[in-house]
Amino acid sequence: MAVKTVDVHTAKQWLDKGEAVIVDVRELDQHAAQSIVGAMHLPSGQLSAATLPDSGSKKIVLHCNRGGRAGRTCNQLIAEDADLEVYNLEGGITAWAEAGLPVQGSGKSVEPDKFCKIK
Repeated sequence: MAVKTVDVHTAKQWLDKGEAVIVDVRELDQHAAQSIVGAMHLPSGQLSAATLPDSGSKKIVLHCNRGGRAGRTCNQLIAEDADLEVYNLEGGITAWAEAGLPVQGSGKSVEPDKFCKIK
């Protein structure tokens, strides 16, 4: 089964209408540097059909930086559960930001350890 894709404008419409959940599959430092407003963060290495958020009847849109990692993660999820309705965001957060859609973050990469250190 081929991975479904969605363009940034359609994904934004789905998000605004409450029809989709956007999941950032990048690493923590990438998510901290820049993220789509309203997106959940679940790194691809921790994501499986069993760990997907309960989206109810909403579509699940995965994104990474440009679309490669999210596409591979979509393939993995579909292999685990062919009934999942998952989409790869075309062009990832790069296309989202270039389209002028809302992003947030520090604007610079940070070390994941800065968030995880126990003192």
